[in-house]
Amino acid sequence: MTSSSSQRPSAFGLSNLRKTVTWLFITLLIIYLIYSFNLIINKDSPQCTNSLPSSSELPAKESFSTKLPETQPSNNSNNSTSLSLQENPGEPETGLKHIVFGIAGSTNLWDKRKEYIKLWWRPGEMRGVVWLDKNVTVHKNEGLPEIRISENTTRFLYTNRQGNRSALRISRVVSETIRLNPKNVRWFVMGDDDTVFNVDNVVRVLSKYDHKQYYYIGSSSESHIQNIFFSYSMAYGGGGFAISYPLAKELEKIQDRCIQRYPGLYGSDDRIQACMAELGVPLTREPGFHQYDVYGNLLGLLGAHPVTPLVSIHHLDVVDPIIPRMSRVDGLRRLFESMKYDTASIMQQSICYDKQKYWSISVSWGYVVQITRGNISPRELEMPTRTFLNWYKRADYTAYAFNTRPVTKHPCQKPFIYYISAAKYDRNKNQIVGIYHRHRESYPYCRWKIESPENINAVVVLKSPDNNRWQSAARRDCCKVLPSNNSYLYISVGSCRSGETSEM
Repeated sequence: MTSSSSQRPSAFGLSNLRKTVTWLFITLLIIYLIYSFNLIINKDSPQCTNSLPSSSELPAKESFSTKLPETQPSNNSNNSTSLSLQENPGEPETGLKHIVFGIAGSTNLWDKRKEYIKLWWRPGEMRGVVWLDKNVTVHKNEGLPEIRISENTTRFLYTNRQGNRSALRISRVVSETIRLNPKNVRWFVMGDDDTVFNVDNVVRVLSKYDHKQYYYIGSSSESHIQNIFFSYSMAYGGGGFAISYPLAKELEKIQDRCIQRYPGLYGSDDRIQACMAELGVPLTREPGFHQYDVYGNLLGLLGAHPVTPLVSIHHLDVVDPIIPRMSRVDGLRRLFESMKYDTASIMQQSICYDKQKYWSISVSWGYVVQITRGNISPRELEMPTRTFLNWYKRADYTAYAFNTRPVTKHPCQKPFIYYISAAKYDRNKNQIVGIYHRHRESYPYCRWKIESPENINAVVVLKSPDNNRWQSAARRDCCKVLPSNNSYLYISVGSCRSGETSEM
């Protein structure tokens, strides 16, 4: 009895304890659910920041440091308006008047190379200086920039046995141009006397960047070996490069001391890059600056130009004339005749197919049309054919810094080439009419039953001007074969419409 009666209070107490713990657990669960529910409801509510002090309650410095801009423009924008214009809407757009050209020349080659400069220089519209090593005879109304003589560089050490001391003089063209103190300048563009610029595309490219920031803009060599010997981080001077005004001012302050530290370098452009490295400014790549460290025919490169504005062409004395059976200058002059109607589209490739005749057609607008028997994919056609040789003549096609393909894989697929011969603008139709005549050369015997393009004497390309094309995302143009006759092929070229492709 005693033992049983003594167990009852213990059972009762244990039951009460269980109830208490159960209710406590339920209460905590309800509180947790209510708290979680309030967090979800008020997650995006402005009231959740009420615990933070307002900007007026912060010290002035702290308030400024925590204030973020509403937008942060990207340096990689494809819009032609510079970033500084986005930040300062009242500032005028970058134009030729904001760019100063510094051209490195040689007195020995001046009479020949000044003809290249005449092709692209616009007297009265542009500013720049040609820097020579000696005095030359200057004639009035030649349509050339101002000519000046470079300073003496004998005080600088030069120890590269394979190079030439002129590299010191040419590298200082940047500083000497800046010291002329030109007004209202945003960019300095440097090039050689055998460099041809498309100045409208120079403006288009530079307008993408904020000229108030430090920019060093250019491109590498076509030769992988060249880039290994010098640097992939270097803008090759012959292809031209651009330096923003504030960076140019900083470079001018240190350049003379800087080049003294690199007496063993070979050229002028690697000295510029060495100084840029000391300033901590990397190369911003724009592939439209063309060094063209190659020999031979540029057809393969210019006939498959990348989808980017053509800015410059260099080494014109080294490569073949761009149009066969014409002088170098006359061939370029013909190119500039078509360029004037649409400077943004020059050399831009389009690809289409004549499905009835089983032809593949590649148009490099303003320069050349190539017709090949059989279907060749756009992936292959946009790849340069090896019509040229490497800068290092012992090197093969694997020594290029880009993909290439053979001119033909089959004798029947040797392309028929049509070079620009004339261009005019039809105001009524708002069309540029370009006439491309066939380049006469021998072709191997072909057993294919596909019709040969040899009967086509000329190709007529119709295109509307598209000078604002680079304000949108880059895309290759589309082309279409129009009703034609036996001796003339008519092609329409223009921006691709929705759903339009280069389908075989």
